[in-house]
Amino acid sequence: MFNPSRQAREMFSRISGLLSATAPGGQLRSASKARAVPVAVPVPVPTTQPKPVEQTVASPATRLEDSLSIPICEADGDPEAVAAQDQGQFLARQELWAELSAEIRAADQARTVTSSGLPIAELIAFGARADVVHATEHALAEGKDAGSRALIRGLMAFEALRAEHRRDPYLTALVALAHIDIGWAWRRPDTRQAVTPPNQRRCAAHFNRAAALLHPIAELSADSPFLRAAQCALLAGQGHAPEDVADEFGALIALLPRNHRPMRSLGTLMLPRSAGSYAALELEARRTAANTADTWGAGGYAWVYFDALALDDQACARVDTRVFLAGLRDIVAAAPSQEMINLLTAYCCVTLRRAEDTQSEASHQAAANRQRIASAADWLIRDHLQELHPMVWAHAAEGFDNSARVRSVSRFAARGEAEGLAAIAGHFRKEITAGQTVTFTAEGPRFTPA
Repeated sequence: MFNPSRQAREMFSRISGLLSATAPGGQLRSASKARAVPVAVPVPVPTTQPKPVEQTVASPATRLEDSLSIPICEADGDPEAVAAQDQGQFLARQELWAELSAEIRAADQARTVTSSGLPIAELIAFGARADVVHATEHALAEGKDAGSRALIRGLMAFEALRAEHRRDPYLTALVALAHIDIGWAWRRPDTRQAVTPPNQRRCAAHFNRAAALLHPIAELSADSPFLRAAQCALLAGQGHAPEDVADEFGALIALLPRNHRPMRSLGTLMLPRSAGSYAALELEARRTAANTADTWGAGGYAWVYFDALALDDQACARVDTRVFLAGLRDIVAAAPSQEMINLLTAYCCVTLRRAEDTQSEASHQAAANRQRIASAADWLIRDHLQELHPMVWAHAAEGFDNSARVRSVSRFAARGEAEGLAAIAGHFRKEITAGQTVTFTAEGPRFTPA
């Protein structure tokens, strides 16, 4: 384990005092209001190769899914992404900090991404801090007292390593990102309850610490997607003027346009609920499309609106569906991996449908626009889908909410598999009710008499 120097132990003491709660009624040293939605990547889980399976269920044979056969991907995520996260987790557990920093730096400088556009540097860093963040989340879920050592033990170990590598910007950013993740965990440790003032203060304290860590290395982010992404994650949690957020995210997108996550986050941050406006959302969607046209065609417009449409009825009423649908086709052309096809299909089949159901007074225009966009699922399924990725569908059912609690990965994946099979089978209702079975192949769906 860690053997921190005297300087590190002094840092441990100072930070522990900052983050621990005082007696009832007390406050932390500093506070600010966090807002918007954090950017996160999926939890790393073991990966296996997808294999074709015949869908069999014990329920009555009248279900459409009974006539559907599609390969089920047992890997709970993009194998490239899972491998990068596993590598980061391994290096952190072995306390091989120099090697960890070198791998993040190399991936960052090479702009290495997965087939679906996720940055390898960010994935390695996520795996490296996963144990610390998950331990804190677990302690919060168990109702641990704010002063419990279980809540800060892992983070203090990170602070100790940073104190002994204070000249390393990548390890500094890693510790800052851990603070940001834990800040979001404090903001709403129980998604069924409102945020309490004490938890809001603890969240703010973690974001303030992250800001203190990132400020000295801000200039280094000019040519580093990883360091710039850390700065954007801080902005997303602290709340800033929309134009400042747009400029910072625009700079990140320009550094690594293949990564669609910053575009999605930008869209949610431009919503009025995040101190933006619908005019700002439309402006940034068109600006992003223009700036990333070489990579995504019109896809940049769709990415900026992607999550915003699921969150806001008025955004859905105002979106230019013609450009959005053109953007979906350009995204498929640019990144035709099955991970991406599942993401877009689940978004159309599940996320938008759920968003429609949750809008108590959806406007006619919003409903019409959602319906038109959701109809893209038909050509996505018939022309491009080859296998089912259960975890993608499970997250789609949650609206891609990063704060969603997943207590059982296997049950979560099973729910996604069931959701996906039902949605896909529904698109072949005519063929199935006519007595045909549908089998997915690399060449597309094949129909045979039942």
